[in-house]
Amino acid sequence: MAAHCRQAVDGGRIDLEFIRLDAPPFEAINADSIDYAVMEKTENAQMVAVDMGWSDVGSWDALWEISERDASGNAAIGDVVLHEVSNSYVRSDHKLVAAVGIKDMIVVATDDAVLVADRAHAQKVKNIVDALKDDARGEYVSHTMVYRPWGWYQSLEIGERFQVKLIGVSPGAKISLQLHHKRAEHWVVVSGKATVTRGEEIVELRENQSTYIPVGVKHRLENRTDDPLTIVEIQTGSYLGEDDIERFDDQYGRD
Repeated sequence: MAAHCRQAVDGGRIDLEFIRLDAPPFEAINADSIDYAVMEKTENAQMVAVDMGWSDVGSWDALWEISERDASGNAAIGDVVLHEVSNSYVRSDHKLVAAVGIKDMIVVATDDAVLVADRAHAQKVKNIVDALKDDARGEYVSHTMVYRPWGWYQSLEIGERFQVKLIGVSPGAKISLQLHHKRAEHWVVVSGKATVTRGEEIVELRENQSTYIPVGVKHRLENRTDDPLTIVEIQTGSYLGEDDIERFDDQYGRD
């Protein structure tokens, strides 16, 4: 395991503030815990009694245990309303979550998914993750907000042949010069000033101004200012996947 880790680091590369490990040796590591890999094999170990209140917070139930709870034993985080609820962990990152007449439950609502589980079965969430992998769903890989070298984007709404994103471009940053083969894009500036390459022309857009990028047209979004840039992107087309992108120039070294 250590040898594979060394190979992954030695073969890695620097990417802005990150070290990108060499994938093949890292993926070759057989997953094993320190219990089996070391402690059951060594004859040179000592144990020291210690009380340090440690928890690795390895489950939602463990998170409930270390959270601040009310008189009914509930940990309520975010926009949450409870009635006759006890010993439960209820969290909302966005919309109102209301719970009535439950006990010993885990309820977690994020932008793109809701988890409901009995606290006694919280460890079995990994079975749900495996099912998402088998169905090739993206929820187990990334959140609705995805970070990129130039900033971030957040998916707000997606449906048949359309998607709406909120995009933030950091000061001095720019996306790659690119085109899409199966989708068009409409950009509306929410705040800041955008410099847009659209085909052979370069235009500057300010708050409430917009532009349209047809299918197959080279384009680039830049923030040449010292302030953050935020836009709404509306995608339409037959395919909206992130792999529908052909890059021609990228300052971050991506293919």
